[in-house]
Amino acid sequence: MSVRVTTLPSGLRVASDAMPGVETVSLGAWVKVGTRNEPEAINGVAHLLEHMAFKGTEKRSAWQIAEEIEAVGGHLNAYTAREYTAYYARVLKDDTRLAVNIIADILQHSVFDEEELARERAVIIQEIGQAYDTPDDIVFDYFQEAAFPHQALGRPVLGTEENIETMARESIIAYMREHYLPSSMVMVAAGAIDHDQFVSMAGDAFDSLPNGSPEPAEAAHYQGGERREQRDLEQVHLVLGLPGVRYDDPDYYAQGVFSTLLGGGMSSRIFQEAREKRGLCYSIYSFASSYTDNGLFGIYAGTGEDKAAELLDVTCSELVNAAAKIESGELDRAKAQGRASVLMSRESTSARCEQLGHQLLTYGRHLPAEEITRKIEAVDKPAIARVAARLLSGRPTFAGLGPLSTIESFDRLVAKLA
Repeated sequence: MSVRVTTLPSGLRVASDAMPGVETVSLGAWVKVGTRNEPEAINGVAHLLEHMAFKGTEKRSAWQIAEEIEAVGGHLNAYTAREYTAYYARVLKDDTRLAVNIIADILQHSVFDEEELARERAVIIQEIGQAYDTPDDIVFDYFQEAAFPHQALGRPVLGTEENIETMARESIIAYMREHYLPSSMVMVAAGAIDHDQFVSMAGDAFDSLPNGSPEPAEAAHYQGGERREQRDLEQVHLVLGLPGVRYDDPDYYAQGVFSTLLGGGMSSRIFQEAREKRGLCYSIYSFASSYTDNGLFGIYAGTGEDKAAELLDVTCSELVNAAAKIESGELDRAKAQGRASVLMSRESTSARCEQLGHQLLTYGRHLPAEEITRKIEAVDKPAIARVAARLLSGRPTFAGLGPLSTIESFDRLVAKLA
């Protein structure tokens, strides 16, 4: 097995996935903290912290952080999700130590300069505005909010403009001290990497992480419902969904195959019926989002106002019909897509690094590709019927944005999925 994991005395796990024949390394720190760990009063702090980590440390200015990594042709970035935050780099193998040192520096010695904070507040407020002006993006925030109202898991990753404008430097520092701990962090690498050397590098670089145990994230309780926003747009943007399954649920892989079968490709049921046969839309697809204690299953589509009602009818019908009857050919195609996705990702250092970090935080261990593909292959018709029935037994969630005059009531949508 190419994956090795070592736990340092501090509790920080260091993992590597060696890939013979490549000349680069993708590496990073994955931290088990995200939007769902935020109190409402500081919603957006995880994302603001991720931005501020690059704005200067005790050793490096913001310019020096960017200059050092780019001077060796490397790439450095980060992102915030609902359950974790990632800081990652890709470099040539000889520059691995530099990348480790920079990531360790920004996660332990950031200074959160007040002038930089003021500038970054303005940048994120612009990002919030951009998201608002991107309807096929912001409609997913509305969907999340309707599924988990008045809960951390239902709040936007970017936070609110009001929160960002008033976020105090001390709040960011306190949040980092509370959550950026060895026990909730993993340092991972994939590519041209020697595990023992990587462990030594990480041990030397991560010498100032605080001790402690983070507070658990707020439990999520799916409720369902709707969020509509009438807006003068060329298209209606729709997300219709149901409560899904969490990562460790026995039906996790069946849900993934069902999503692919329903709307995961050009041969999928919804794509064929809504776009190819009826010409109702350009973009339509299904998705499954799992969390540690919950999940969402949904279908997104964008269409004209005059076609929205028919498109929703087709979507509901195909969802119900797919749950009732599965053809062997479409099941085989969906499983083949799942297996291919897993195996093709094995050729990318970035994908393998991402997978390793996510798996260690979510499952506490590495999941070999052979194990994943075996579970995908084991999905059969009864498993699809079972997970589809589970999904449809929950209260739907609907989010709509744009000219919504033709969209029927939420109760009527619920009745069509009964």
